Amino acid sequence: MKKILLLLLCTITLGLVSCQKDEIIQDTPNRTIIIYIEPNQWVSSNNGANYTAELSIPEIDRTNVDIEGILVYLDHPVNVNSYIQLPYVYSGNSYSYEQFNGGIAVDLQRSEYTTQNPTRPSVRIRAKIVLIPSVDVT
Repeated sequence: MKKILLLLLCTITLGLVSCQKDEIIQDTPNRTIIIYIEPNQWVSSNNGANYTAELSIPEIDRTNVDIEGILVYLDHPVNVNSYIQLPYVYSGNSYSYEQFNGGIAVDLQRSEYTTQNPTRPSVRIRAKIVLIPSVDVT
């Protein structure tokens, strides 16, 4: 009787120890888009006080705009081997962006610390757009 009880106890212990709870996490990766802004894409407005370059990015949909995150980076003005995140101010020029379904608009205007209008960029600028997935919990 003791042997049967011991065998039964060992079997149950082995069964409980071998059970493993696996937690499966499905992680949707970020998406990165590299795009170039050509000098002729900058459109002047407000008597030259603002320049805007609209970038068509079909990967940006209504979900990205309403729920998820969008980060925008441009080539650093001095070191083209690095990026600088928008919004930022450099040499009296203020860079920012607006996101919309189907793309973004990069805005260039003078900062509040200068009285001169910005100069239209004369070189090709590399932009990096990172789309960050998210879940609406509200």
